[in-house]
Amino acid sequence: MTTSLVHLSVSGGIATVTLDSPHNRNALSRQLLAELGSSLTAAEQDPAVRVVLLRSSGRVFCSGADLSEAREGSTSDGPRAIVAVQRQIATLPKPVVVELAGPVRAGGLGLIGAADVVIAAESVTFALTEVRLGLAPSAISVSLLPRLAPRAAADIFLSGRTFGAAEAADIGLVTRAVPDGELPATVVSTLADLVKGSPQGLAETKRLLTADLVTRIDRDGEEAAERSAALFASPEAQQAMQAFLSRNKSA
Repeated sequence: MTTSLVHLSVSGGIATVTLDSPHNRNALSRQLLAELGSSLTAAEQDPAVRVVLLRSSGRVFCSGADLSEAREGSTSDGPRAIVAVQRQIATLPKPVVVELAGPVRAGGLGLIGAADVVIAAESVTFALTEVRLGLAPSAISVSLLPRLAPRAAADIFLSGRTFGAAEAADIGLVTRAVPDGELPATVVSTLADLVKGSPQGLAETKRLLTADLVTRIDRDGEEAAERSAALFASPEAQQAMQAFLSRNKSA
């Protein structure tokens, strides 16, 4: 029996979608992406839902692409699925709020870029580590680049350095960074404000806010997915990913 990696619950007009794949730190595996897409579709189709909350179990929000799967082949299915889920979040006619209580790496930042409101605990860290593995954040660039000033994007894309929640808020990656102990209350307050909106008001206002983002995803998404797949299949990246996975196994 396959264990579910994403859980959906609905209460008080809020659909809570929880990433729960602790064995690989919520990496964006084929199964997790498929279940995340299904949960978002269910939330969209439920007339009782006004707002979607995306969160994670465990200590890590998302560790990025599943490198074990990426080592298996050169198809663009994985990157294409990452592009698709970003588009689904951006076009969902209900606000998507992300609660960040743990680190986010690489591909996981695409979920952040596509969301409408992101509340992060001050202890949360971020890093776009692709450049250190012979890769580039191609598939997630479609949602990240519209959120970031060009200089900020160049800094974090090229360096691969780790940065904190306060800086993430300063550069537009997250909405607010709050003390760790205040995260739950801040998320509850944010959701309480959003559920007061009418379905039509929320949908049409979100459409205005995400129009440019969706246009970019539709224009560049397929090319970004294909470029990402080509990089994952390259000898340099394959060697770097194998070394990374070997280090993690021995750690």
